[in-house]
Amino acid sequence: MVILDNHISKPAWCCSSSDGNGFFGDRYFNPDQWMQGLSRIATMFNGVENVVGMSLRNELRGPKQNVNDWYKYMQKGAEAVHSANQNVLVILSGLRFDTDLSFLKNQPTSLTFTQKLVFEMHWYSFTDGEAWEGGNSNQVCGNVVNRVMRSTGFLLQQGYPLFVSEFGLDQRGNNVKDNRYLNCFMGVAAELDLDWAYWPLVGSYYLREGVIGFNEYYGILNWNWVGIRNSTLLKKISVLQSPFQGPGLTESKLHKVIFHPATGLCIQRKSLLEPLRLGDCSESEAWSYTTQKSLVIKGTYFCIQADELEKPAKLGVICSDSNSLWEMISDSKMHLSSKLSNGTSVCLDVDSSNTVVINTCKCLSEDNMCDPASQWFKLVDSTRSSSGTKPFLSYFTIHDGLGSLVEWI
Repeated sequence: MVILDNHISKPAWCCSSSDGNGFFGDRYFNPDQWMQGLSRIATMFNGVENVVGMSLRNELRGPKQNVNDWYKYMQKGAEAVHSANQNVLVILSGLRFDTDLSFLKNQPTSLTFTQKLVFEMHWYSFTDGEAWEGGNSNQVCGNVVNRVMRSTGFLLQQGYPLFVSEFGLDQRGNNVKDNRYLNCFMGVAAELDLDWAYWPLVGSYYLREGVIGFNEYYGILNWNWVGIRNSTLLKKISVLQSPFQGPGLTESKLHKVIFHPATGLCIQRKSLLEPLRLGDCSESEAWSYTTQKSLVIKGTYFCIQADELEKPAKLGVICSDSNSLWEMISDSKMHLSSKLSNGTSVCLDVDSSNTVVINTCKCLSEDNMCDPASQWFKLVDSTRSSSGTKPFLSYFTIHDGLGSLVEWI
């Protein structure tokens, strides 16, 4: 499936606030020509079944951006696409490099069509400046998620589809802020069951910003496009390719999975005699999180217990004691914390063999050097069948560096 995206008007590497492509009326952004282009492209691909959507404009930005013109032109553009092609989804981007749709809280769009409107957002580590490098990961994650929900995420609560049409990171693995950001993003994407596109697929460019053969370290493919740049990362994000909650699933009753963002895996039990371990989320146990805050395997009396520091977490049947009650703590709301019988606060953790263990809670605040990722978990609503389902959609963004972009799904 393909989503067509009007990226920039004057071919160049995208983007800056002063490149003349940022907002309606800029030097290279004539609104009338833009609408003519949308109509022509929508007409060209009318009846082409694998073209499923059109994104009206990438990353609106710059000193001219304002809400009134956003409504004026984005609504006209949406109607132009719909008039020419009633089969495609119409995807609207926000302001400030596609990070801000907050104005829709007070004034929704007014369009002649329904059931085909999608909003999009972009989210990278650099979206929040240097916060991920200079702050405590729990506190930064909490602050960033609050910003995302205020600026774009609220649309989900209003019932609109929200498409994270760009996210990505340096795949060499040595960028601290990118690594921290990704673990936070993974938790949010799983919890909200977000649709997404990874940026980008490409491994290199013929020419980018004057450099021949520029190596794209964010790219899924390696430099010569014949292999995967980072198979560990690809496996990690693959858990998000299949929805946690329909459509297209052999659905079971609503339950929880205990998701570990740093690995893309979920807590499983092999038997009552073996410790809890991380494994494929499609084979996860169906958990319930009770009103008393115990984590119980649905259909059983077994719950997770914290018995001893630096030892594996256990399953037990006494689920009302303090060592069986789990609170989501820290600013990130991703630490599962309980108390030992002596009153010591502890958190779920994962060791080097992916065994779920009990450890002292770490990195809760202030410490900027500490990495809490091994202790981050999300309780994710799921209707995936415990028998497992195969991923059925993969999303990547292809960008040729010369102003054209498509989403390849």
